[in-house]
Amino acid sequence: MIRVNLLPQRRDARATPTTQTSQRWLLFILVAVVLEVIGLFLFHQGKVEELEIQTNKNEVLKEEIKDIKNLVANHEEVKKQLAVLRAREDAIAQLQAGRSGPTAVLLEVAQLLTPGKTPTADADKLAQLRRENPLAVYNPNWDSRRLWLTTYDERERTVRIEGLARDATDVSELAQRLKLSVYFYDVTMLPGKKEAETPTKVELVNFALQLKVRY
Repeated sequence: MIRVNLLPQRRDARATPTTQTSQRWLLFILVAVVLEVIGLFLFHQGKVEELEIQTNKNEVLKEEIKDIKNLVANHEEVKKQLAVLRAREDAIAQLQAGRSGPTAVLLEVAQLLTPGKTPTADADKLAQLRRENPLAVYNPNWDSRRLWLTTYDERERTVRIEGLARDATDVSELAQRLKLSVYFYDVTMLPGKKEAETPTKVELVNFALQLKVRY
């Protein structure tokens, strides 16, 4: 006779090794998925920041390109302005050259022949001359009206001056002042002669000087 047990059987409460292994794999997969999601998020954030940086650079480049385009658009106007500035610079340079050139030399001659005026000279040099030889400097009491010029001829910075004076001391005073001036050097007195008496019975000396100019 066959007996069949129809009562429910107790199962072992302990999990089998296969079940434990499956759970571990499931947990590992879950952790891997979470780490991958975090990595993708961080990667995405990094790319977003790079995109913002590149966008800012592009905006800067756009502004620079805009400025360059504006400059190119005003190119003709800028050229005109530069031409005006160059013309002004040339005019100023010519004025400066005139002030330090023949004009300055003629002004110096006029100053030498003006009562109370003195030559444009080096102050230290004058002081040394006064100490060593007082006769080598100009006479501050000289009356320049005792002498006047009739000719001033300059060729290649060599000047010939001719004129009339009351006597030889006036010519010597003019020559001394020319030697002390910073504008002249190599002053040489050329042979002169006495003029005939004037209607006022005053004898005059006809003189000539040769010298070189600096400018």
